[in-house]
Amino acid sequence: MAESEGFPVLIVGTGALACLFGARLAAQGHAVTFVGRWKAGVEALQRRGVVLVEADGTEHRHSVQATSDPEALPRHRFALVLVKSWQTEEAVRRLRPVLAPEGVALTLQNGIGPQEILARGLGAQRVAVGVTTAGATLLGPGRVRAAGQGEVTVARHPRVGPLLQALVRAGFPVHVVEDVRAALWGKLLINVAINPFGALLGVPNGALLEDRTAQMFMRKAVEEVVAVTRALDVALPYPDPWEKVLQVLHATATNRNSMLQDLERGAPTEIDALCGAVVRQADALGLDASMNRVLWQMIRKTAASSHKFFMSIA
Repeated sequence: MAESEGFPVLIVGTGALACLFGARLAAQGHAVTFVGRWKAGVEALQRRGVVLVEADGTEHRHSVQATSDPEALPRHRFALVLVKSWQTEEAVRRLRPVLAPEGVALTLQNGIGPQEILARGLGAQRVAVGVTTAGATLLGPGRVRAAGQGEVTVARHPRVGPLLQALVRAGFPVHVVEDVRAALWGKLLINVAINPFGALLGVPNGALLEDRTAQMFMRKAVEEVVAVTRALDVALPYPDPWEKVLQVLHATATNRNSMLQDLERGAPTEIDALCGAVVRQADALGLDASMNRVLWQMIRKTAASSHKFFMSIA
């Protein structure tokens, strides 16, 4: 099979980004198979395929496969890992029986930590590390709305080329870099600055632009991330981190961030791979991360309380 032809792609996850990437790859003729644990998501994908709603409201439905049992699948050469950071261990278990020995799994997950878990579980040679700024909103099981144009940045890897070419044809600008840490920490900084504050206050991103008290604490969290990146000799992908945070807040003013949505439905959050990662790295470097530590603990406690509440009424 020529690399320009459609080839099978396995997607681990059935959430918003998984559906976005799956829909666009399927539209280019790739045989897309989703592997997930969310029963409603898997069943919807099996029943009607993946539905992509574009910004102008037009809808496109694409036929895909979906399963919660990867043992039944043939070996795949290419996989995309698009699950929450706390689901990474399970992603490894799902990938082991289905990722070909010469295959590669490209992770585009948030935070710092999932990349190492995948490398330990699958072997570093079978894991490519990247990050994406693509946005999507899950409208229901198997139905997603694209949220503007986003890019994909990936560390150079000898096996991932055909998959990156497929992503380009599917409409995702792709950048290959020697050191992906700048992109990873750059996105983490934005998430740390916005997500826990919107989640704890229960407000959309734009409301943080009007809250000077929140911004004072947000700045402190950002400063701690900047200190860590400087100690690690990681150059952030923008010259002024705080100005970048403000730009993102303006651009996503109506968004209710993913951490807020997680709390609202009683689900685990990605705080361990965000503020938790900052704290762990700062501790190792002997740096202060008191604001990130407070946010880490507050979100963990709030998430635990939310989960207990939702379990009590289920």
